[in-house]
Amino acid sequence: MSIKGKAYIAGIYEHPTRKAEDKSLAQLHAESARGALADAGLSASDVDGYFCAGDAPGLGPLSMADYMGLKLRHVDSTDTGGSSYIIHVGHAAEAIALGKCNIALITLAGRPRSEGQATGTAARTTQNTPDAPFENPYGPATANMYAMCAMRHMYQYGTTSEQLAWIKVAASHHAQHNPHAMLRNVVTVEEVVSSPMIADPLHRLDCCVISDGGGAIVVASPEVARSLRRPKVKIIGAGEAPKHQMGGQLDLTYSGAVWSGPAAFAEAGVKPPDIKYASIYDSFTITVLMQIEDLGFCEKGQGGRFVSDGNLISGTGKLPFNTDGGGLCNNHPANRGGLTKVVEAVRQLRGEAHPAVQVKNCDLALAHGTGGSLGTRHGAASVIMERE
Repeated sequence: MSIKGKAYIAGIYEHPTRKAEDKSLAQLHAESARGALADAGLSASDVDGYFCAGDAPGLGPLSMADYMGLKLRHVDSTDTGGSSYIIHVGHAAEAIALGKCNIALITLAGRPRSEGQATGTAARTTQNTPDAPFENPYGPATANMYAMCAMRHMYQYGTTSEQLAWIKVAASHHAQHNPHAMLRNVVTVEEVVSSPMIADPLHRLDCCVISDGGGAIVVASPEVARSLRRPKVKIIGAGEAPKHQMGGQLDLTYSGAVWSGPAAFAEAGVKPPDIKYASIYDSFTITVLMQIEDLGFCEKGQGGRFVSDGNLISGTGKLPFNTDGGGLCNNHPANRGGLTKVVEAVRQLRGEAHPAVQVKNCDLALAHGTGGSLGTRHGAASVIMERE
């Protein structure tokens, strides 16, 4: 069953906090929900579907529905890390198309900064995966896993640190216009490659920020969307896919986007050159480069050339990306930044992005997320949206 045109994004909200020492996780979820519902012109009593991932406290949707007083017909707690909330948008559209709910609320929140989490550099030894006893003695950390992908890409395709640095440069050009962004200073390629090495070949400025915060999205049926006084953003394509370790036969140079992207484009009936704006998950610069290739914006191995010389900067580049500054400069709550990718894509389609980064005639946008680790197993999800 196709979801094309069967659901709309009616409301969005990004929590302004970047350090929430005075707020609980449940508060961040609830405040984000209130913001998105207000943006849509709806109330909590209108919601009959609720979606959240592993960042939600307690029993996920059960605990949060109780906390927020929601009366629901449908819940979904799919958790695929950073791609969770891209998947939730697709799942919400499917649920609405099947008549399981009419107004779906999706919330994200996290407090990794207040809790002092070293989310990228601390060894992840608590994952209860079948292979964890074999991997944990080696102290795998997120940064190391992504660094392996970057090193392999450099070896196989000649990608350089300077090319990766252009991705951070582009994000910083956008973040300077976002008053909530954690890193608002515009940086140069030289500054990126001169920053301290975290995991060879990734430097500190190749890595995303660690922030508290959250956000929310309201997905509604066409009938509800037509009744609201908001610009209409239609969901026209979605795709999701896991990439496994494949018993060790793992090619580090591509991500699950090679499957989720084509599925979303096929359902939407559009092609990569049609996209005016792309929100791409940016836990590290290499994450962006690989996804740009895998989504079809350039050939495999040509990502380094594609992102160079400001090609991702709004107003001058071929593919404006992450105009809020993204995870590299703006925020990255709960290690699940995919939701904020949808939020900025909707802003662009509505014409509500900052004037300095608003893409002209933006009528088609893509949001894509990865969750897990590019160097091991991860999920990928893509959503294509259209301004009606």
